[in-house]
Amino acid sequence: MRFLVIGLGSMGKRRIRCLRGLGHAEVFGFDAREDRRAEAAGRYGVKTFASFGEAMRDARPGAFIISVPPDAHHVYMKEAIKNRIPFFVEASVVDTDMDEIKKALAASRIVAAPSATLLYHPAIKKISEIIETNALGKVSNVILHSGQYLPDWHTYEAVGDYYVSNPATGGGREIVPFEMSWLTRVFGFPKRVCGNFRKTIEIAGAPSIDDTYNFLLDYDGFLASVTVDVVSRRAVRRLLVNGDKKQLLWDWDVNRVKLYDPASPAWEEFGYEMKGAEPGYNPNIGENMYIDEVRNFVEAIEGKRPFLNTMENDHRVLKLLYAIEESDRTGRFVGFEG
Repeated sequence: MRFLVIGLGSMGKRRIRCLRGLGHAEVFGFDAREDRRAEAAGRYGVKTFASFGEAMRDARPGAFIISVPPDAHHVYMKEAIKNRIPFFVEASVVDTDMDEIKKALAASRIVAAPSATLLYHPAIKKISEIIETNALGKVSNVILHSGQYLPDWHTYEAVGDYYVSNPATGGGREIVPFEMSWLTRVFGFPKRVCGNFRKTIEIAGAPSIDDTYNFLLDYDGFLASVTVDVVSRRAVRRLLVNGDKKQLLWDWDVNRVKLYDPASPAWEEFGYEMKGAEPGYNPNIGENMYIDEVRNFVEAIEGKRPFLNTMENDHRVLKLLYAIEESDRTGRFVGFEG
């Protein structure tokens, strides 16, 4: 299979590593920036192109990996559909032309794989299993905090030099659907939402982005409270789920999911392994979940198993983000149907 990685920034390079780790030799890259082409060619030995037309002609790709900024995803998804090429696309935060794209995909029936990386995280797989088996009993409430510090994302370039400084694709806003892709898989979609989002601190190079989102998801039978921010000076991802039988606790700094059983009383622990993070990344951001995600994309192309996420579900998650933002603007709960 011949892969064209479109966009050779941080995620494009990561996807090249994933493909190489899976044993794929015929990998090509396209990026308008010469420095990114040179780095990809030098580090990974891939042939790169400055022109998309040239890449299409000479690489003759059988699959796309779309790793450009989110506000350009629609351009290359349309190219994939037009050329009947299966595609994987990074996590998005804008839904430009999404209804048109979904309609075209239904007619073309090519594989479309929108990223949902955390579905492949071993802790979230275990959490999903615990919830599905009703081990906690009736869930009462869910508390999630996902926090990072935006300047730590790319220590090699200024925040203002890439898409996270754009208010539409800003770092805080982008992470909301990134987290909701897995939270809604585990707990489903809420009936209504309320929320707030704000710029709370000064981040050099990103003067106009909202850096903190707080929101409440009302599931009718239980509630979820979520904070997503890019102001946490130490990266954090913590989950607490209270059920009437047991309590679940996950802190990504500790490679285990914990269950408290008051009948014992004791904690039951489920350990997992996060394989080596790439130098420069948080040690909790292991490469294995990214590799597993790309493996699933290849398996979907080969007809072995469907990709875990769908364009329809991806769009619904984005609509959840927009409902949260509508709640802040109107000062009211917003009903959610998606």
